[in-house]
Amino acid sequence: MKPSILLRVAAVLSLLYFLGHTAGRPWTPVHSPAVDAVVDAMKQQRFAAMGRSRTYWDFYQGFGLAISLDLLVQTLVLWHLGTMAKADPARVRPLVALFCVALVANGVLGTIFFFPIPVVLAVAIAVCLALSLFVSRPRRTAVSG
Repeated sequence: MKPSILLRVAAVLSLLYFLGHTAGRPWTPVHSPAVDAVVDAMKQQRFAAMGRSRTYWDFYQGFGLAISLDLLVQTLVLWHLGTMAKADPARVRPLVALFCVALVANGVLGTIFFFPIPVVLAVAIAVCLALSLFVSRPRRTAVSG
């Protein structure tokens, strides 16, 4: 399989990750009196943060939206790398390797702190990227003596 196709598959999986993460907003998967009490406390307790009055809920929502934005940018970059890989797969290898390592780390963090769906998506994207690296590796040519 061509590196460009694997990168496009990774981009589509990344888009699904972005859509799923964003659709989960406000990122409180369980509703119960105990959970609602925690969320209410996060919303009510204000504190100063670098000259601004914020709550833990502000940080929670802000980080969630920042992750969504990062996933969208990742999607667009992977798609663009797929386009670039058509002409010169070797040039995109360093960025693909960087994204691959980041997505493996994302999968580890997802395993520790979250639940299976983001882990599966992160690992699936990392596999596509690793395969892209494998198929675009430089070939050694035999030297005759």
